[in-house]
Amino acid sequence: MNISNLFSDEKINTGRQVELDIVKALSIIFMIFLHTFYVASLFKSSFNQNFHFILMNLLGRPYAAVIFMFCMGVGIVYSRHSQWDVMIKRGVKLFLLGILVNIFEFFIPHFVAGALLGKADLFPIAGGLLLFCVDILIFAALAFILMGILKKFELLNKKAIILAVVMSLMGTFLSGTDFGVPVLNLFFGNFIGTKGGFTSFPLFDWFIFPIAGYFWGYYFIRAKDKNTFFKFWPILLIVALIYFLVSSDIWGGVASNDVHRYYFLNTLDALFCIINAHAMIGLCYWLAKYLPDKIIKAFTIMSSNINVIYIVQWFFVPLTIILIEYFTSDLLDDLLTSIIAIFIIILSTAIAVGYKKLKTRS
Repeated sequence: MNISNLFSDEKINTGRQVELDIVKALSIIFMIFLHTFYVASLFKSSFNQNFHFILMNLLGRPYAAVIFMFCMGVGIVYSRHSQWDVMIKRGVKLFLLGILVNIFEFFIPHFVAGALLGKADLFPIAGGLLLFCVDILIFAALAFILMGILKKFELLNKKAIILAVVMSLMGTFLSGTDFGVPVLNLFFGNFIGTKGGFTSFPLFDWFIFPIAGYFWGYYFIRAKDKNTFFKFWPILLIVALIYFLVSSDIWGGVASNDVHRYYFLNTLDALFCIINAHAMIGLCYWLAKYLPDKIIKAFTIMSSNINVIYIVQWFFVPLTIILIEYFTSDLLDDLLTSIIAIFIIILSTAIAVGYKKLKTRS
């Protein structure tokens, strides 16, 4: 099929798309594994280095949060509530939820670890400043607000791509800026990668992903033939993986041992992450043809509850590890930590589904 004939003027692939559900579910699974192994590494632990690298530097990074944010942009295309004011309101809600996550991630563990283990410093709160740490939901909030503003002024078009690239370039060159005052580093950390550990997902560096997802979704929903649309996914998946591995060894990149190389990723990193996102969705399109219906249903449930799962897991991950450390002397190895991660995935999903049912009834 000629590429010019691949897309329809009308929306074709409407409704839930299985490949999107699978890739979103995988992204939250990888994130929960990453968070569980990270918190476990703060205590008595011993992990296989190769397994740790694959999980922490690869699956937990370009195959997790990047996909999460890319699919957020795709979701706007599919949403019936994508009016500019609704997007801004959703952004404000996500910002408040981001603060809730910071309480779960930093504050509760800080005081519980201090009370039970005398190790409050394992979960520093920077004098309370980490209440506003720029984690992924805070970034998502700012991205929704900015996209809402762009839509209000009819700029959520090809000009938004230019804006996202310019922002990415600015984020690349401003990475590591130190304003000399913690509060200023915290404030500007919403936008660029500042020093002090106050930000993981600055807007300028990461806005390119929801924008890329938005325009990807615009064409995906109009694709006449998905087989052609995803034709080159295996090649692209390999190319992206090679880039991640080579860049981490030579000049640092998203798979670098320095996690800030990932948090403050540059424009070239972002380009290959976008290529990888398309390839991963292509892989999931292929997997959907062979996976049992029960597995697909489980992925769909996780996908449709992904935000709540993300919030809930941050309540259980640190507390579970702290309690294990308090009640036992077991060494946290690959197997035990993986079991904990799986348990938290199941528990968080069950709570998210229960919350959705209660919300529907009320």
